[in-house]
Amino acid sequence: MIDPLGSVPVYLEATKQFYRVHKRKIAIRASFVAFLILLFFILIGQLILEGMEISLDAFQISGGVILFLFALTMIFGDGKSTMEKGLITDYRHVTIFPVAIPSIASPGAIMAVVLMTDNHIYTIQQQALTTVLVLLVVALTGVLLLAANKVQKQIGEYGITVISKIMGLILASYAIQSILSGLRDFFHL
Repeated sequence: MIDPLGSVPVYLEATKQFYRVHKRKIAIRASFVAFLILLFFILIGQLILEGMEISLDAFQISGGVILFLFALTMIFGDGKSTMEKGLITDYRHVTIFPVAIPSIASPGAIMAVVLMTDNHIYTIQQQALTTVLVLLVVALTGVLLLAANKVQKQIGEYGITVISKIMGLILASYAIQSILSGLRDFFHL
């Protein structure tokens, strides 16, 4: 459910107006924050969702809606002028949303770690193994995000715009699939 390659277009779109040094910081910090979020849900996510009586299906549907809205901004643009985008210098905002959440630590990934560390089914050793595997996949994602800067430099702004539009369409499809899967599971279809 953690999709290292799928996180690249979101990262490129979210960081296209930043300097290279900030892009590196965003890639590293977003990966770190995403791992912390997933670790949080590994440790106590089951208790939170059960305590608030939130079904995993509802969580998946809401995550799909958020991803869909972000995909629409990738396809149609966010309506801000180029000059206004250039004034955005706070890279910490895009580090959290949309790169760390919902791109790397997607609702599907959160749901998966909660399910794969269910205290009623898995032993502590199995849960520890799951945690190590999550760390490895998030680290791989961070490496791919760092390499994305080089790809972006080679293909330029126009190439990134074209790729962003195409990947926005793919991300919108993934988001709709997430919503449909959540609805299917909720209604037991």
